[in-house]
Amino acid sequence: MTVELEVFEPGRWRVKRHRHEKQRSENMPLPFVISDTMEPTEQVDGRFYESKSAFRAVGRANGLVEVGTEKLTAKRVRTSGTRAAAEARRTAVKTALEKVRTASPQ
Repeated sequence: MTVELEVFEPGRWRVKRHRHEKQRSENMPLPFVISDTMEPTEQVDGRFYESKSAFRAVGRANGLVEVGTEKLTAKRVRTSGTRAAAEARRTAVKTALEKVRTASPQ
């Protein structure tokens, strides 16, 4: 089996593959375009909007935040903010101060 390479930029090569024509349909000549239309939805101003961009613009103008369907990850608790960590810091500082006081002549 031989691998055929092609130049796609000066000094850069890649494996040559059979490229398909972009798939298009009669009804949707641009299949990767997201529509701006939606079902009539009421916004906080009492009006119904069928345009996503207009709906979002009214929400932003009123100080609203649009929430999606993504799942939020749980925030990690900083170990430096726990009570045990604070006690450990206090103990370490007290120990260091005692060592400095006993080592220095007064």
